Amino acid sequence: MNAVSPNQAQDLAWLLKGLADEVPVIRGSVLLSSDGMMKAAHGMDRASSEHLAALASGLFSMARSAGAKFDGNNEVRQVVAELKSSQLYLTWAGFNSVLAVLATSEADPAVVGFEMARLIKAVRPFLDTAARPPATAPDDWNR
Repeated sequence: MNAVSPNQAQDLAWLLKGLADEVPVIRGSVLLSSDGMMKAAHGMDRASSEHLAALASGLFSMARSAGAKFDGNNEVRQVVAELKSSQLYLTWAGFNSVLAVLATSEADPAVVGFEMARLIKAVRPFLDTAARPPATAPDDWNR
């Protein structure tokens, strides 16, 4: 597996910049691990990028839960939220990875969704996030 550890210093921001260059209505984007750790960002400051990563993780998790309960499967293709002056798109980006894109309200959802899917398909193995090792039990800390 070509999984990228969330702690590995691999810069994937250039991929997100390319997406924004292709779709100018994109205000910012974040590639995150499914547990909310930011892996790469473009178009936003660090605090906003980390905030979006945490929000995206929660929304994506809720969509997976809804799918498991009502669709018999926890696979999520895309989550879209239409805000007052923005649109938020979340999509599965590989093993333990999610791509979050914030676009202007004028964005065409078909174009944004298509370009997100095209990016993911082109580089998906590099977007994977390795599973985290199990947490150490408190009894193991004193050894």
